[in-house]
Amino acid sequence: MEATTNKPIGEFQTAEEAIDWIVGRMEKLGMKPGLQRMELLMEKLGNPERRLKFIHVAGTNGKGSTCAYLASVLQACGYDVGTFTSPYLVRYTNRMQVNGEDIPDDVLLRLVNDLKPVVDEVAETELGAPTMFEISTALAILYFGKVAYPDYVVWETGLGGRLDSTNIVNPIATIITNVGHDHMDILGDTLEQVAAEKAGIIKAGVPVITAVEPREIWQVIEAKAKEKKATLYTLGDQFSLSRVESQLDRQSFQFSGPFRHIPNVTIGMNGEHQLKNAAVALMTLEVLRQYYACIVDDEDLYRGFEATRWPGRLEMVSQEPRILIDGAHNPEGAATLAAALQNVYSYRKLHMMIGMLATKNHTGYLRHILPLVDTLIFTEANFHKKGDAAMLADLARELLREMNREVDIVIERDWKQALHVLISRTEQDDLAVVSGTLYLISDVRSWITYQTDSDKGW
Repeated sequence: MEATTNKPIGEFQTAEEAIDWIVGRMEKLGMKPGLQRMELLMEKLGNPERRLKFIHVAGTNGKGSTCAYLASVLQACGYDVGTFTSPYLVRYTNRMQVNGEDIPDDVLLRLVNDLKPVVDEVAETELGAPTMFEISTALAILYFGKVAYPDYVVWETGLGGRLDSTNIVNPIATIITNVGHDHMDILGDTLEQVAAEKAGIIKAGVPVITAVEPREIWQVIEAKAKEKKATLYTLGDQFSLSRVESQLDRQSFQFSGPFRHIPNVTIGMNGEHQLKNAAVALMTLEVLRQYYACIVDDEDLYRGFEATRWPGRLEMVSQEPRILIDGAHNPEGAATLAAALQNVYSYRKLHMMIGMLATKNHTGYLRHILPLVDTLIFTEANFHKKGDAAMLADLARELLREMNREVDIVIERDWKQALHVLISRTEQDDLAVVSGTLYLISDVRSWITYQTDSDKGW
C-alpha cells in the first residue's frame, strides 16, 4: 500500500509561495481605491465579516498605537482580540494576529488556497483583478471569521477610509485619530478633503471617537457623524485628559469622560502624543463598556495600558550606542518626534539618519527636524518608491540657508552603510535617531535586533 502525503490542496505548496503571490501584486496592480471588488469577494465567500465585532480605526498618525492600546487592554480583560494593521515591520503575517500571535503559516496557506479561485473569478469580471491590499483584507476576514473567531477585531485602515478595502465592515465603534498631511496625492489637496475621506468610515448609528483638530477639520467629521446619526466623542469636548507625570518610558494621566473619571492611568510609551492616543483608546473602551456590555475591570484596564508597546515608534533599539527609531514620515509625525527629542530625551549631540518615500511632504518634515540635529545622514529605503537621497540633501541645505544654520550632511544611498556611519559618529553621551518611511525603519530594526533583513511592506 502506497504511503499518502499531506500535500496542501490548491495552487500553493508553502506559505512563502502564497505570500509571494499576494505581495507580488503590489507592483503589478498598485492601489485601486473602491469597494466593489471587496463587496464581490465577500459575497462569494459568504460574508464572514458579518460574524465579527470590529473597532475600525483611521487617521493620519497614531493609528497603530491606538490599536495597540485597545488590543492590550481587551486582552488583559480576558477577551480574544484579532488585529489587522499595516504596514508590517518584520513578516507579512505580522499584519493579522490574534492575541499578539501571527496567523500560523499552515492556516495562511490553507486560506490562500481557498481564496485564490475566488480572486480569479473576480478578476474575470469587469471589476478587474483584486489588489494586494484587498486580498490581504479578505484573508484577515477569513482568518477571523472562519478560523479564530476572536471576541473583537481591532481593524486599522490602510489608506484614507472611504474607499479603503477595510471599509467593507460594519463596526461597533469607529475611531479617527487625527488628520494631517499624508497621502495627499491620493486623498485630496486640502486637509478638509483628507478629513472627508477618513470620515467615510463613519456608519449609521455607530459611535465615533476622535482627537481631530483644529476645529475646521473637526467640523468635517462632525458633519458626517450628524448625517449618519452617529454619536461623536471628541477629545477636549466629551472627554479630556490631564497629564500627571512624564518621564522616560513612563507617563500617567487623569481621564475624564461622560460616564466616569479614571485617575492615574500609566503608559510605558514616550511622547505627549501617546497620551492622546491612550485617551482615545480609553474613550472607546468606555463606549464598549457602556453600550456593548464589554466587561472592563479597572485592574485589567490599568494593566493593559501599562503593558502596551508599539514597535517602530520612539523605540530604543540599542543602548550602546543609543539608537532610537521612529516612523515619522510626514510633517505632523516630525513635529511629534521633535517635541519628544526636546522634552523626553537628553544628549550631547544628535545624529540622525533619514530615508523617505518620494511622495511625502519633505519640506514640512525637515522644518521640524533641522533645528535640532548636529549630523544628518540621508539614505534610501529598499523600496521602489524611495526618495532620492541627494535631492533630500539639497532641500535640507536650502532650508538650512534660510535658517542661517550649519549641519553636517552626509549622503549614503546604501542604508546599511548609512547605519554604519550613524553608529560610528554616535559617542557615549550622544543620541542616534533613524526616522522616515517605515520601509526603512523595518529594515533597520530587523538588522539591529536580529541581524536579518525584514520582509517589510503593506
